Amino acid sequence: MDNFYLEIKHIDKQTGARYGILHTPHGDVEVPMFMPVGTLATVKTLSPEELKEMGAGVILANTYHLSIRPGADIVQKAGGLHKFMNYDGPILTDSGGFQVFSLAEKRKITEEGVEFKNHLNGDKLFFSPEIAIDIQEKLGADIIMSFDECIPWPSTYEYTKKSTERTLRWAKRGQDAHKRKDQALFGIVQGGDYEDLRKMCAEELTKMDFPGYSIGGTSIGEPKEKCFEMIEYAVKYLPEDKPRYLMGVGSLDYLLGGIARGIDMFDCVLPTRIARHGTLMTSQGRVNIKNEKYNFTSLDPQCDCYCCKNYTKAYLRHLYVCDETFGKRLLSIHNVRFLIKIMEGAREAIKEDRFGDYLKATMAAFGDERGF
Repeated sequence: MDNFYLEIKHIDKQTGARYGILHTPHGDVEVPMFMPVGTLATVKTLSPEELKEMGAGVILANTYHLSIRPGADIVQKAGGLHKFMNYDGPILTDSGGFQVFSLAEKRKITEEGVEFKNHLNGDKLFFSPEIAIDIQEKLGADIIMSFDECIPWPSTYEYTKKSTERTLRWAKRGQDAHKRKDQALFGIVQGGDYEDLRKMCAEELTKMDFPGYSIGGTSIGEPKEKCFEMIEYAVKYLPEDKPRYLMGVGSLDYLLGGIARGIDMFDCVLPTRIARHGTLMTSQGRVNIKNEKYNFTSLDPQCDCYCCKNYTKAYLRHLYVCDETFGKRLLSIHNVRFLIKIMEGAREAIKEDRFGDYLKATMAAFGDERGF
């Protein structure tokens, strides 16, 4: 794809973290970046205009959920996700694989694909690499994912090896089925916590020459140190000139630790999900708005978001206690902007060869000085 590529601009001398420009059919975005998640073609309580104002680049939508409601054909008739949800920036869709393996209680995995039940009504469904690609082509995102199996942690070596080899075969089938030239299809590196399997998967996917690579099977219950090991096992065998995407990671320690290990892209529902439950990420650490009593100060004096510039903790607590939707919107605005602002600071630190210092200072201010 001539209109999709990563341009590496600088490598941090302290850590090896990367700063660059990701060129996409719907605009250029800087990396490393955090991508807000809009599971059902909407980031909960936030408008596309607000997301752009916050500095969001790529946002996500979910293949599995959209295939059920409203259906990929409906989105296609609307002109694709960009027109359907009125977002003119880059969009990424996952393959639905994680939802198939996390939401479906009973599933049958074969070489052909996965048979499972609709989590809403129990109807029998079937996903294969070809079906996942077909749905994503109808949705029309700029970046789409290969269909893979997200195995639980821990898993035995024997099962992990069998699953990883099948994921590679599925990746090739998905690549063969992919016809749209205006979409970048990423391969997904699996292999559990076994270095030889991560190496094998990364090397085989690299031979297939995908325009980008995701690292899957992390942040599913394993210790943080184990997650970082799995990242390192994969990254060392991936091409340096292609984007690297760590799937499903949104806490500050994992984001900064991932950047230090050469990751460019991150996504997670975390900032909006915890906001709806009253938990905020701030430059002074975590805040539970329920415990703030009636404090007439800004939520985060270092934050430039609409919420922090215009409303006090007392008002935010009042809205939360009264279960007002506006409160959930304000808290979500803050959490999403907080992570995007963290990424802006990370990019500047990389360009100035001080990302290691930035990581330590940021985590210390957040109240977490644990190692990375």
